[in-house]
Amino acid sequence: MRFGERLRGGLHYGHVVVGVSFLIMAVSDGSIYSFGVFFEPLVEQFGWTRALISGSFAAFSGLYGVFSVASGMLTDRLGPRIVVTISGLVLCSGFLLMSQATSVSHLYVAYGLLIAAGFSGMPVPLQSTAARWFKAQRGLMTGIVMAGTGAGTMLMPLLANWLLRGSDWRMAYMVLGLVLAAVVVPSAQLLRRNSGKDVRSRVNPREALTERAATQPEQPGLDLKGAARTGRLWLLCLAFMSFGYVMHAVMVHIVIHARGLGATPAEAAGAMTVIGFFGMTGRIGVGSSADRLGVRRPLVSMLATLSAALFWLTFAAQPWTVMAIAAVFGFVYGGTLPLLSNTVAEFFGLRAHGGILGMLVCFIGIGSAMGPVVTGYLFDLLGSYFVPFAVCGATAALSAALAAVSTAPNRGKA
Repeated sequence: MRFGERLRGGLHYGHVVVGVSFLIMAVSDGSIYSFGVFFEPLVEQFGWTRALISGSFAAFSGLYGVFSVASGMLTDRLGPRIVVTISGLVLCSGFLLMSQATSVSHLYVAYGLLIAAGFSGMPVPLQSTAARWFKAQRGLMTGIVMAGTGAGTMLMPLLANWLLRGSDWRMAYMVLGLVLAAVVVPSAQLLRRNSGKDVRSRVNPREALTERAATQPEQPGLDLKGAARTGRLWLLCLAFMSFGYVMHAVMVHIVIHARGLGATPAEAAGAMTVIGFFGMTGRIGVGSSADRLGVRRPLVSMLATLSAALFWLTFAAQPWTVMAIAAVFGFVYGGTLPLLSNTVAEFFGLRAHGGILGMLVCFIGIGSAMGPVVTGYLFDLLGSYFVPFAVCGATAALSAALAAVSTAPNRGKA
């Protein structure tokens, strides 16, 4: 079957790619974001500080960002199937090694190196592949792919918590590793890169004009070197670095923060489920809005709302308050992620979409490496999350300001 052929029910193979990508993101991202559920068992067994444990996730975030540039470039050259298959095997091995950790060095090698290398071959290749399959519905389809993160964040931490109750953290990590191998590697065999022809869904008359315009030959856009010579790219890099700081600081610390406010282990793990559910709705809703509005207004509004939610979190004194904030956080953080791919396509074209997207993700990784460690260090120093979360709120505000400047219309096209 040629990639451009229509499947039954008016679908194209691009829709298969999106569905498979959703599943891969759900299992891989959900497993990654189960890290907070394992935080307390690791503290209890080894007596490590929060900053030390957070450091392994920081190492993961930083190296994941660096590896994402390579995975994006490899996807541009080799296609997604090979990249995601190899990455899935490496990710599985990292979780299996994590189940055998006995020292800090094991923790950092397993999570900071292997899991980072494996996971880097998921978000960027999958988002870039979806962007190449769709034009008129690019934001919606990318949002559906990234909604897998929300679904996984809803389910995988609950699975990890259930495994912890029935056995211990080592067995839980081993099971997660086996689940990754069983789902990601076979699913990756269904991934295909678009041959270059637009994939069009069945549209109603009101969408016809937009659809016809979207199917015109696309400008080649900039290569990675050309994009790197623009000021817009570097402002976006700084904006998303600030976003990464906030995102992973909260994802790593919100479960143990809820426990400190009196939540049970199941209730605290439920914060991740809330984030996942509302993150899924944010990814699809905000992603589709970018098809109509462009990326600027959704991006800036999401980051500004994120800042407000984090300042609210500094005053949280009850577990239910954390849950309410988790809902807002989940929606706005989830709504921001699918805008990454659209931002690259809108301002830089598709010529080097994977590589440029990987560069933005690299800067998210740099911020993500800083956020959990600084937050953990400030808690160890002050005994409270008030100041650490206030810093997150200010950082999100900076991200919103940088995004507003970098996507301003009067800057012209990149």
